[in-house]
Amino acid sequence: MNGVFTIENMRPIRDGMTISRDSMLGTVNKVTFFSLGKDTSISQESYDRMTMYIGAAGSGEFLLGEEPDIVTLLPDSAVIVPEKTLCGMQTDNGLVYTEIILNKENIMNKNVKANEVFALKDLISYEEGSIANMDVVSNPTMKYVLMAFDKGTGLTPHRAPGNAIVFALDGKATIGYEGKDYEISAGECFHFEKNGLHSVTANERFKMALLLVLE
Repeated sequence: MNGVFTIENMRPIRDGMTISRDSMLGTVNKVTFFSLGKDTSISQESYDRMTMYIGAAGSGEFLLGEEPDIVTLLPDSAVIVPEKTLCGMQTDNGLVYTEIILNKENIMNKNVKANEVFALKDLISYEEGSIANMDVVSNPTMKYVLMAFDKGTGLTPHRAPGNAIVFALDGKATIGYEGKDYEISAGECFHFEKNGLHSVTANERFKMALLLVLE
């Protein structure tokens, strides 16, 4: 994960196969990239911890509970599944997503409901001349945060105490990382190493999600 990338390119869809790839971001909060090929599925199973799924490409159905409710996951949408809840996946045309198995001590934003798909960029609004932040879910070793930048606003160069991935949701921005500039657009991602010097400047109105793993 160097420079600008997409989850789909990290873990491309292969016909007839389901494939997973460890992100190597952490161990307490397990972050894995998945791809499901056309007409494939993963049987229902449950974890003893809350789990978050974030769509990256394609589309698929998630089957939640013993008498399953069916919800559709699309790119840049997410669903949070409570602990000990059966969850399976199926797709007709292929699906790429990120799975985050969370630590047990989680705080979830009251605007987010479990077992319901939500569009990430719709959870947070642009504020004139400002940068808006909203924690979606967090625990002592992980934060998943939404940010909305008005045009021309940005974060000055700083270092984070953990590995992080930026998921661009809307608009364009320039990411400065260790002395180089990278333009990032909706649908693309960027990886920061722990203590890597970085900045974000909105070239136009820009929304992003930040997954920060503090372990």
